[in-house]
Amino acid sequence: MHPLTQLERGLAQLDAQHLRRRRRIVDTPCTPHIKADGKPTLAFASNDYLGLAAHPAVVAALIEGARRYGAGSGASHLISGHSRAHAQLEEALAEFMAPHLVEPRALYFCTGYMANLATISALAGKDAEVFSEALNHASLIDGARLSRANVKVYPHGDVAALAALLEASQAETKLIVTDGVFSMDGDIGPLPALLALAEKHCAWLIVDDAHGFGVLGENGRGVFEHFAMRSPNLVIIGTLGKAAGVGGAFVAAHATVIEWLVNRARPYIFTTAAAPAQAHALLTSLALIRGDEGRARRTHLQALIAQLRDSLDLQHWQHIASPTAVQPVILGENAAALHAAAGLAEAGLWVPAIRPPTVPAGTSRLRISLSAAHTAGDVATLASAVNRLDRDWTGTRHG
Repeated sequence: MHPLTQLERGLAQLDAQHLRRRRRIVDTPCTPHIKADGKPTLAFASNDYLGLAAHPAVVAALIEGARRYGAGSGASHLISGHSRAHAQLEEALAEFMAPHLVEPRALYFCTGYMANLATISALAGKDAEVFSEALNHASLIDGARLSRANVKVYPHGDVAALAALLEASQAETKLIVTDGVFSMDGDIGPLPALLALAEKHCAWLIVDDAHGFGVLGENGRGVFEHFAMRSPNLVIIGTLGKAAGVGGAFVAAHATVIEWLVNRARPYIFTTAAAPAQAHALLTSLALIRGDEGRARRTHLQALIAQLRDSLDLQHWQHIASPTAVQPVILGENAAALHAAAGLAEAGLWVPAIRPPTVPAGTSRLRISLSAAHTAGDVATLASAVNRLDRDWTGTRHG
């Protein structure tokens, strides 16, 4: 069989299972009101939780950074690609996360996926054990695979199961790896209990706070501020392409951890550094997140979350009313989620249908993503449309 034929059969199988992914083309900046595939659309699809992706000050900083540093870095950080902008951003991030760390230092990465691959693979090895949350993001799972460590998966949020695994472990190096905010359910992990276990068993607690950074806490420091956590065992990973509105990610930890990553993390060492202009723009994003405007945006976002919770009145579907900007509506079957997303698209709304392997089989859903850039009127429009589709739903549309 020709390899193209194999791929064509595989794609046909995805179609039969309602699992084929397709991209949409956006012609406008990342805001709630966009043009997607040439049509005006009210979007609840991005992770731009604070509405900073098109913020005038951030855009202006990106332009200024390009004028100052050019379009690209030209090399890896360890060759000649580590610019003054990168260094300033790392210093600012280390200072920002300092209340939760001992001897803090930060390292900037091109993407969150790369940060997770680098951190886990560098801190673990084939003789280590990684204790991985069942609903962890794919990048955390892949980081554990890359490390060649022995991986133990514990059930979602099950602290007792994790404790039992740690008690039985004979590994000298142990890593507890978890999301802070789970990207598809929107719930927050039991991090204080996980940290207590990490300290008891001399383990690292690696937390990917991609969906909490900038959103949670009085100053936007994420789940660590939300729980008032501080420990030398903490390794913090934050994404800068979501609430920060630009791109890339960072790892913040004890200075010794960061020095080890600089020297041993292959996904960091062997890749071209992100554009310095991007790092320059993120300095403005960080200032907004930690300032009065960031607090106001978080307050507004919380009001929208409460409004959506109070406005959805579902008979057939299940709304998981999370405390974060991620608000899932569970439909179950893949085809049902696609039909619902298509119905919302007909009404000019973009809410993605999320299906396996992103979520477990039988839990396909609409993933509503709220932003501080949304208005109360936007949320009212969405809730009305979702309620109407749910009310009119029949079993025949699930096939």
